[in-house]
Amino acid sequence: MPAALAHPAPTARSPLVGWLAVVSVMAGIFAIVTVEILPIGLLPSIGDSFHVTDGTAGLMMTMPGILAALSAPVVTTATARVDRRTMLCAFMVLLAGASFLAAAAPAYWLVLVSRVVVGVTIGGFWSIAAGLAERLVGRESAGRAKAVIFSAVPLGSVLGVPVGTFVGEVAGWRTAFAVMGVLSVLVWAAMLVVVPPLPAAEALRPRVLGGLLGTSGTRRALAVTFLVVLGHFGTFTYVAPFLAEVTGAGPGLTTVFLLVYGAAGIAGTFLGGALVADRPRAAFAGAAGLIAGAALLLPVVGRSAVGAVALLVVWGIAYGAVPVCSQTWFVRAAPGAPEAASVLFTASFQATFALGALTGGAVLDRTSPSTVMVLGGLTAALTVPVVWRHRTHTRSGAHR
Repeated sequence: MPAALAHPAPTARSPLVGWLAVVSVMAGIFAIVTVEILPIGLLPSIGDSFHVTDGTAGLMMTMPGILAALSAPVVTTATARVDRRTMLCAFMVLLAGASFLAAAAPAYWLVLVSRVVVGVTIGGFWSIAAGLAERLVGRESAGRAKAVIFSAVPLGSVLGVPVGTFVGEVAGWRTAFAVMGVLSVLVWAAMLVVVPPLPAAEALRPRVLGGLLGTSGTRRALAVTFLVVLGHFGTFTYVAPFLAEVTGAGPGLTTVFLLVYGAAGIAGTFLGGALVADRPRAAFAGAAGLIAGAALLLPVVGRSAVGAVALLVVWGIAYGAVPVCSQTWFVRAAPGAPEAASVLFTASFQATFALGALTGGAVLDRTSPSTVMVLGGLTAALTVPVVWRHRTHTRSGAHR
């Protein structure tokens, strides 16, 4: 498989400046992921503000995922001739504007408009950032730089919800969005200072993406990512209503629980990163199995505060490993086209994210938070046999 993009050699610059550019890109992804999942811990308060149900409020999670899945391949190919630094900065401006719009929105439909803008930003920024490591620090450090850039994905995932919930609890949900708008402006300013001009390289061709979809390895990566992400976001998007209605936790205790979840998720990120290099199937299957177990047990064990927080610790550790495991599967399925693999990873992850939030919201409005947890747990559990089947095929010499 030919490489999807041919990158020019990086301009000779101080290594420190190059790494500062890497960190600024990482901060951009962190801000984007955090804004995307910020509503999870704030759903009840946002829903109350606009007098909508928790399921309807869940559209704030669905909209960005759908738009991100569509914009990942479209933006990457349509803007391939535009300077990459210009595009990154433009996306951060869009993210800041969307955050401030949500913070000031007098009506719920304006909040949804802001989430559409967030989705376009996610798909474009994330896909473009995937191919910048070598151009910023050189080929010899590209591996480490890419790891730093994409560490923002799980870190944003596991920190964004509890931190956003904490800010929302202390100062209101609108303040949480306003804070993210300020952070986005700061990241934009940092990029202007430390990211060098990055002239467009060879365009990513649609036929490369089509070729990857024809391989068994990519299809397997899509299948396992779909199942585990659907199970996770179909349930965890509505964990705040569950804690309020079933566990009986107030807003303050819910914030503490989500902070514990976030801390566990950080540990899971590094644990998953250590395991996936040598044992990718075991790491992915283990993470999916733990998510399934936590979601299935929550309606029973989660009726007490102690049981709920214990399961959230397990859940956080497990989900912290998921993004790095999924990304690794896509890259290994397409070793000659890492940028195209990143586009497929972004699009599939975000599309499933949106579907999970939408499905969970529909189930919640018609049944109960406990039913949402059970159905999502069963979905995540299906990942394990799919991963095991892939292991069997690999041992028998089947093509990935």
